[in-house]
Amino acid sequence: MDERTPSWGITPVPKRLHVLGLFDTTLLWGNLSVSLLVIVAAAGLVPMLSFKQALLAILIGAVAGNVLLGLAGAIGADARVPGMVLLRAPLGRRGSYAPTVLNVAQNLGWSTFELIIISTAAAALSQRVFGFEARWLWALVFGAVSIALGLLGPVGFVRRYLRKFAVWAVAASIVYLTWWALDKANLHHLWHTRGTGGVSLGQGIDLVIGNIISWTPLAADYTRFSRDRRSGFFGAGIGYFVPTLWCFGLGSVLVLERGLSEPAQIPTAVASGSVLAIVALLMLTVDESDEAFADIYSTAVSIQNVVPWASQRLLIVLVGAVATGGAIAIDLGNYLTFLYLLGSVFVPLFAVLLVDWLTRGAHYEPEDVFSAPTARWELLLCWFAGFALYQWLSPVGPHWWTTVVNNLHPGHASWTASLPSFAAAFGLALVAIWLRARIDSRRAAARRSREPLARPR
Repeated sequence: MDERTPSWGITPVPKRLHVLGLFDTTLLWGNLSVSLLVIVAAAGLVPMLSFKQALLAILIGAVAGNVLLGLAGAIGADARVPGMVLLRAPLGRRGSYAPTVLNVAQNLGWSTFELIIISTAAAALSQRVFGFEARWLWALVFGAVSIALGLLGPVGFVRRYLRKFAVWAVAASIVYLTWWALDKANLHHLWHTRGTGGVSLGQGIDLVIGNIISWTPLAADYTRFSRDRRSGFFGAGIGYFVPTLWCFGLGSVLVLERGLSEPAQIPTAVASGSVLAIVALLMLTVDESDEAFADIYSTAVSIQNVVPWASQRLLIVLVGAVATGGAIAIDLGNYLTFLYLLGSVFVPLFAVLLVDWLTRGAHYEPEDVFSAPTARWELLLCWFAGFALYQWLSPVGPHWWTTVVNNLHPGHASWTASLPSFAAAFGLALVAIWLRARIDSRRAAARRSREPLARPR
């Protein structure tokens, strides 16, 4: 594959383009896992949970979430089509439009969040070095950088940017930030701190799963270029797993010891340090560009599920421009609630996809995707049932939504809503597929019985 011509639409990626091995795929997902937004998401865990409980929630959530992410990567490496196109198989061609709209919305939100963090970090850096902030200017600059990375495509991004440059910036930034967080921390005191309450262990697990599961609709966008299913599964699952543990754990220390609970606080706090801190802040800024790239690229690819004739490169430019405008015009919202809401949508959705894939022999043929019926209503209902159970156990989302759900007197899970939601959608989808197969078999038998016998010659 010519790394300078990265655009590939919704049709299956041919064998000559299966070029990302296990190392490349692990490098990609490990890099995407290191983010300031992941680090400060720990503010949803502590101080409400004790430090020990937070670490347990991180471990359980990371294991569960990354198993699902790895499976999503394997399915993408099997089918060789983007994530939203892949959903045509279980949900139908037009049935896949519903998750496509949600995925486009979440990716636009994340790309805007990332550009806000990047521009805030760059503004803190320029204020320290040059005496001016001009966050709007840095939003424009890094919006253009993110668009350029999106135009490279996954293969070009890994081989021409990540391998040669960004991976070293990520490693340097996370090492310095870890030292900076632990330098004045009292680990003995941290280990024995008690939670203030207000968040259960299960809700903490859901937060971690929600952070990871938001990537499952995107996984196939990148693993479709993997060499095999093994690279897709372990590259995504293991690559994202280790940094998740590190970043959430690091974030818990920062919240408890330095009182940093908002993404915008970290760049400003780091910039107040030494010259080395300034260099580390520059590396952090570079690191965040990778997440913006992934969100912008996947938004464009997802839109192509609805309008496959649209130019991928043009869509990348347009999406990047919208995200950049949003980063300039708005402030960072309540993204922790956003994570919970994403989990309630995408956890049961992936359960339905996984069941459909497994019942087809853990393999999708192109006709399973591109010759799918208009809609498979039974599986759409299974997805909705899983979402409804999640919200019943743990109402999350905008205030108006949680008010409506709370008025229905739902239960409140003290454990986790993600795993019951996944199990319910998985079980219902399994039953629905079995029933559909039985009905289709009986209809086929009835048609054969009505066919006239062939006349002998």
